[in-house]
Amino acid sequence: MNKQPIEMARDADLRLSPQAMRRAARRARELAAQTGTAIVVSHDGVIEHIHPQQDATGSRVQEPPAPHGDAP
Repeated sequence: MNKQPIEMARDADLRLSPQAMRRAARRARELAAQTGTAIVVSHDGVIEHIHPQQDATGSRVQEPPAPHGDAP
């Protein structure tokens, strides 16, 4: 197994995949908030359903970002 960080990969698609995954996760959260759909995540092997929250004005509030990985 290669122990180098993925950012050092020769293939640009592989090298930029963490940013693409963050964009996809952000878009999934936006879509879930718009449609009132829960997001299913796994933390330490435990499955969780995160439901979009609403603020006092009734508009949807997105849940906080995942605690792991790089900040966007």
